[in-house]
Amino acid sequence: MTYQALDSESVIDYLKDRSALEEVIPNRDDLVAKEVGDGNLNLVFIIESQGDPDQAVVLKQALPYLRVAGDSWPLTRERMRFETQALLKHNELAPGLVPLVYVSDEDMSLVVMEYLGNHRIMRQPLVERRKFPHFVDHISTFMARSLFFTSDLYLTGVEKKEFQAKFINPHMCKIQEDFVFTNPYMESAENQWNPEIDAEVQAVRANGELKLALAEMKESYMTHGQALIHSDLHTGSVMVNETDTRVIDPEFAFFGPMGFDVGAILENLVLNYLSHYAHTPDPDERAEYQAYLLEMVRDVWNEFARKFDAVWAENNCGELMPTKYWNFPAGEEIFAEFRRRYIQKILHDAAGHGGCKMLRRMMGIVNIWDITSIEDLQKRAVCERLAIKIGSRWVLERGKISSVDDLIRIVAEETKAA
Repeated sequence: MTYQALDSESVIDYLKDRSALEEVIPNRDDLVAKEVGDGNLNLVFIIESQGDPDQAVVLKQALPYLRVAGDSWPLTRERMRFETQALLKHNELAPGLVPLVYVSDEDMSLVVMEYLGNHRIMRQPLVERRKFPHFVDHISTFMARSLFFTSDLYLTGVEKKEFQAKFINPHMCKIQEDFVFTNPYMESAENQWNPEIDAEVQAVRANGELKLALAEMKESYMTHGQALIHSDLHTGSVMVNETDTRVIDPEFAFFGPMGFDVGAILENLVLNYLSHYAHTPDPDERAEYQAYLLEMVRDVWNEFARKFDAVWAENNCGELMPTKYWNFPAGEEIFAEFRRRYIQKILHDAAGHGGCKMLRRMMGIVNIWDITSIEDLQKRAVCERLAIKIGSRWVLERGKISSVDDLIRIVAEETKAA
């Protein structure tokens, strides 16, 4: 089928011909569709049967340009192939933690997948001070398994490189390289920020030590192909309810530094923490929920590190120092020390990459709804100034971080007078 961008009518005609959907939507004669894509890249439709709303799917289609910037910014549609490949792999490695894939159509640059009608994008309920008792367990499992089992720690060198070749995702990587690590820290037409923090933005751009550290983190992102990373794993790419968690939108997936995914989750929780200085005026309610968020930061890292170490100890068959290598007196203890150092380096990278992403959200093209939803620009600026201070310190002090408590301490130190 020749590519064409679908709309709420043509998408129904498209789905009626998909035999793969017979079990999911047995009756395709009364379908209705609505376009719900509020993201920066793609069209997203929910299609359901009028007779039975439980019969529903989501169709996501890539446009040939960056949606947030318009058709003046061309962008390859191949990103949908990378997203589909990643979803299929994630379903294999972390079943139940990503949506099921029903149809993949490379010619039309689309994927049809499970409709998560009982879930919400995580950002909004966090602003509402909702709690998710299973999130820590679910997201730490997803990261530990998706990262470990696509790395040299588990795969042979040939397997890893052949798999990596399927995820050379240059155009999407270029977006992250520009919009996370480069453009926000210099003059660039697409940058946007709250005018109340102009002085802080200019100070970041003039901070030589910080810009050196940002350049080092960009080099890490571009060259450190440890594992298949989601590469956009924030709370806008997670759908939740009180019992279930699903990771979505892996169109940026490629082989990069593990700490980029881990840092993205941690910094998004911190940004939500900061947003409550405006969203939650009652000091007692605010303090209680902010304590919950920081405990979640601590638990996400600690559970990820524990699970990653355990799965590595049980599956040490990859190219990077297999079991035989440690077959000598005291080898078991030395292997445990090697794992500890490796995981510590992931934490350092998580701090650095998380800090970069925290900064770019304050002064780049794509801000963060948790904070941009604060209508009073002066109140919003309070949160943004704190984010700039915390993000800068995470980047600059990443090599000195010995535990996740050091990251939390930086947050506490910078917010103690807020």
